[in-house]
Amino acid sequence: MAVKRSRSAGRMLVVFEAIASAQPIGVSALARRLDANKSAVQRDLMTLADAGWIRLAPGAAAQWELAPHVLTLARPPHSSERLRQRARPLLEQLRAETGETAYLTMPDGDHFVVIDAAESFQMLRMVPPVGIVIPMEGSATARAILPHLGAQEQGRLLGGQATAALERELAAIRERGYAVNDGEIEPSAVAMAAAVLDRNGVPVGTLVLTGPGERLRGERRAELGAKLKAAAEQLSAAAG
Repeated sequence: MAVKRSRSAGRMLVVFEAIASAQPIGVSALARRLDANKSAVQRDLMTLADAGWIRLAPGAAAQWELAPHVLTLARPPHSSERLRQRARPLLEQLRAETGETAYLTMPDGDHFVVIDAAESFQMLRMVPPVGIVIPMEGSATARAILPHLGAQEQGRLLGGQATAALERELAAIRERGYAVNDGEIEPSAVAMAAAVLDRNGVPVGTLVLTGPGERLRGERRAELGAKLKAAAEQLSAAAG
């Protein structure tokens, strides 16, 4: 039996997320952003404020921002936190051995999100902020996980069936154990990613190395890729 959804609760969550992305923001701007009725948005704002999730921004007239109460939800789910804790020593090891930034991503719906990072100590470095969403198109993370998905799931994430050329590329990535994004998202940056798998071979995250293209040149990538692959396999074994 299908369970009826709460439309008002769904709308309020949309309002909450819009405030998070555009704060501080007033009711009129928020209504325009959502193409919603201003009175309805005002009611949602007052409900969220009464519950302690948003507040009027200090020094900004009639504009709203998230309240500190939201920090009570900042801790990741238990399983995610356990993987992050297990990954932390490996991130630090990768940073020490390579001199580059190492980070962990985990799935969030159809996207992957940076959960933790060990920042390079080099003056010139690449550092993705924790919480940033990794794009599926062109990213090393996407290329690292796609070879471990079935054809149907691949097609859903890609928006269509993989081409013969892409299938060959994914087979090579699976054999090699890591994927590379060579300046396709940021022209000066290179990222290398290896999938972290559970006991059933399902991707539960990726380990990623990133740095300036001038340091992650072709002749160095095999060495870095081997270290990355070994760390991902170690984390996969711990993930169970």
